[in-house]
Amino acid sequence: MIHEHPSPLLTGPRQSDPQAPLRKVAQDLEATFLSEMLKSAGFGETSTSFGGGAGEDQFASFLRNEHAAQLAKAGGIGLAETIFESLKETSNEG
Repeated sequence: MIHEHPSPLLTGPRQSDPQAPLRKVAQDLEATFLSEMLKSAGFGETSTSFGGGAGEDQFASFLRNEHAAQLAKAGGIGLAETIFESLKETSNEG
């Protein structure tokens, strides 16, 4: 029976993983990118009728950011892995 091991970005950083900060930064960057894409797609915009007013507008970004963070945590679009590899190479050069 073949067991596939999930990506470390999906399972989260291990306590002894020296690259955990790089993984966190990569995942945060992907979440930021996804949040901007969700914003461009109109996610979280208030409806013109029966909207929540100014309060809803102010808190919509929090909801969008949390959705983006969860998307990135679940594997996102693979951007975090690419960012992580790039950061790892850069940190090994110095």
